[in-house]
Amino acid sequence: MRDSRPQLLDVLFDDASATEKGPLHNVQQRAVALLKLNRAVTGLLPAQLHPWCRVANFRQGVLVLETANASWMMRLRYEQPNLLSALRAQILPSLSSIDIRINPALMAKGSNQTKSAAKMTENEQSAVPFRHLSQESADELRGLAARCPEKLRKILERLAALAGESTNAADRDK
Repeated sequence: MRDSRPQLLDVLFDDASATEKGPLHNVQQRAVALLKLNRAVTGLLPAQLHPWCRVANFRQGVLVLETANASWMMRLRYEQPNLLSALRAQILPSLSSIDIRINPALMAKGSNQTKSAAKMTENEQSAVPFRHLSQESADELRGLAARCPEKLRKILERLAALAGESTNAADRDK
C-alpha cells in the first residue's frame, strides 16, 4: 500500500540523492548544474550586469540568459561575443550560441539588490523629497469626481482627501 502522508521536501531530496534515481534527483542535479553555470557566467560579466542577468537554461548547446529589460539586453549583447568565447574555452566546449530573453521579474529583484548594496544612511534618507498632493490638485480631483460615475467618484474623493499628507510609506506606518 502507498504511503500518501505529507513529507518534508528535505526528506524527499535526501532520499533521492541517496538512491541516485528518480525525478527529484534529476531535478536537483539540473538545478545544481545551472547554479554553477550561473556563478561562472556572473564571474565573466561586468559587475553592473550582475543584478540584472542570470542563467535560465542550457539545452542542446544553447545557453539561455534572462535579463531585466531591453536596455540591459542591449548591454548584454555587447558582451555576448566575449562571453561565448570565454565559456567555450573554460566550461562549455559544446556551447553553440547564447539566447538572451527579457524577464521583467528580474527588474524587481535587481532593484532590491542595488538598494541593499547602496544602503543609504539616515541623513541620505531624510534628504529624499517626499511627494505631496497639493491643494490645487485636490480641488481638480474633486471637480473631476463630480462628473464621474459613483464608484470612481468615491475613489477620487478619497484621493483628494489626502491633500497635504505625505505619501511616504514610513510616515503612513507611524
